[in-house]
Amino acid sequence: MKLYLECGMGAAGDMLMAALYELLPDGGEFSRRVDALGMEGVRIEFEKSVKNGIAGTRARVAVGGAEEETADVGPESGGPDAGRHEHDGHGHDGHEHTHGHGHTYGHGHDHSPASGSARVGAGGFTSPDDIRALISGLSLPENVRSDALAVYALLADAEAAVHGEDAGGVHLHEVGALDAVADIVGCCLLVHMLGADDISASPIHVGAGFVRCAHGVLPVPAPATAHILRGVPIYGGAVRGELCTPTGAALLRHFVRRFGDMDTVSVAKVGYGMGRKEFDRVNCLRAFLCDDSRGASDERDEILEITCNLDDMTPEAIGAAAERIFESGALDVFTAPIYMKKNRPAVLLTCLCRPGDRAFITDQIFAHTTTIGVRVKLCARDKLRYTLRAVHTPYGDIRVKFASGHGIRRGKPEYDDAADAARRFGVPFSVVYDAAAFAANGSR
Repeated sequence: MKLYLECGMGAAGDMLMAALYELLPDGGEFSRRVDALGMEGVRIEFEKSVKNGIAGTRARVAVGGAEEETADVGPESGGPDAGRHEHDGHGHDGHEHTHGHGHTYGHGHDHSPASGSARVGAGGFTSPDDIRALISGLSLPENVRSDALAVYALLADAEAAVHGEDAGGVHLHEVGALDAVADIVGCCLLVHMLGADDISASPIHVGAGFVRCAHGVLPVPAPATAHILRGVPIYGGAVRGELCTPTGAALLRHFVRRFGDMDTVSVAKVGYGMGRKEFDRVNCLRAFLCDDSRGASDERDEILEITCNLDDMTPEAIGAAAERIFESGALDVFTAPIYMKKNRPAVLLTCLCRPGDRAFITDQIFAHTTTIGVRVKLCARDKLRYTLRAVHTPYGDIRVKFASGHGIRRGKPEYDDAADAARRFGVPFSVVYDAAAFAANGSR
């Protein structure tokens, strides 16, 4: 199954957990699994929530009866207590807050704090090593435990980076740290239960302004969130307040394979995970559980399109450059005639390559052409699966590329093999090619 996460109002761990919870056919099974984990002192509840006339679910996580909260600040927020929102892992204001009258349902797991939960130091703080030990000791499937540890590592490393400390030396507030663990473990378990093996998401709305937490007043996105989301498409400014928390950012960074528009899919179910804040727009994260109507995830990937305009190279030089760039590992290199300013004729050189090859291919373009700049565009690519297999013909074995997917099956003889056989047997290329194509059709 595929998951698409719509993050137009950001993402927090509890919002994502609530949205995924709504996708389950039986929320009671999730409740039973969480009950068996042994997270002492931690309580998770799901309640119905309606915002702007839209019904969804809100997840509430309490540690020792307290919920992790912070406040947006600034004139737009209406004061230090307006627009409260969780800011996972950063601090707790020391007050237990009242909540709406939504009906509590699903899971409510609660134990009294005990020494087995996490070792808490002076002032109610705990260390990343303690939290990792807690996650490692939970009764989880191995892949869920591995995901949870990886997500928490992103969170702990970000905290260390923004505070200029070693990752092992960061001290996290107990309520915020355990709140984040509950969100992380819950989301990882839900992804496992849903069987989602292809997760994509929209660009993330991070909000704007400032947020108050244990470290004082911080800009939005908070430093840890900004650190985690490096390289991820984000935007802000449309809504004042913190919309994406560090835990939400870490979960998205770990699970999401692609950020962008939703692919063409058939939606099976939609989950609404509600946030705490009230805005003039519905404050939720939507999760779409989808059947892929265009093929399996291994039939889709992303490539870079690198282009430049050439108006001062001879045709021979351009041809030689294209060959060298292709030999360097580009997926394809091609040219097209264009007209530049003052109707000056030129050539558009286009190179396709894998994202990881960008730097090397760009270096090759600069080395073998006269351009002083290139344009780079990330493209989503749908493709057919293919295998290369030899077929027997009167002119020897010819390799054929067999392609399938998207309702298509076909075979195409390799040009080099057909051309070489045509020269050796002294027959036209089309004769060998047709013989290979005929053999390919019979061997499907």
